[in-house]
Amino acid sequence: MKQSYVYILTNKNNTVLYNGVTSNLTKRMYQHKLKSFKGFATKYNCEKLVYFETLDSIEMAIDREKQIKNYKRYKKIDLIEKENPKWKDLSDGWLFYFD
Repeated sequence: MKQSYVYILTNKNNTVLYNGVTSNLTKRMYQHKLKSFKGFATKYNCEKLVYFETLDSIEMAIDREKQIKNYKRYKKIDLIEKENPKWKDLSDGWLFYFD
């Protein structure tokens, strides 16, 4: 099984929350920062990684993403602030090199 991730992004003012799932978080963050795909995250400038979980499979990550997407905003904020109370970009300093 391949590790997968569920994550939450926000914009620079922390006013918009975007949930996603991926099997390669580093590559996906690179794509978000480059605005490679047109959609909600790009439209609302969500490129700051404020929360993520590592799961054992993509199926588990998808199930968890669905669960988080159904959370009310305050519950998503609670998730973020338990792990990242200052809402720092957890991807700061990541190197983005791909073959």
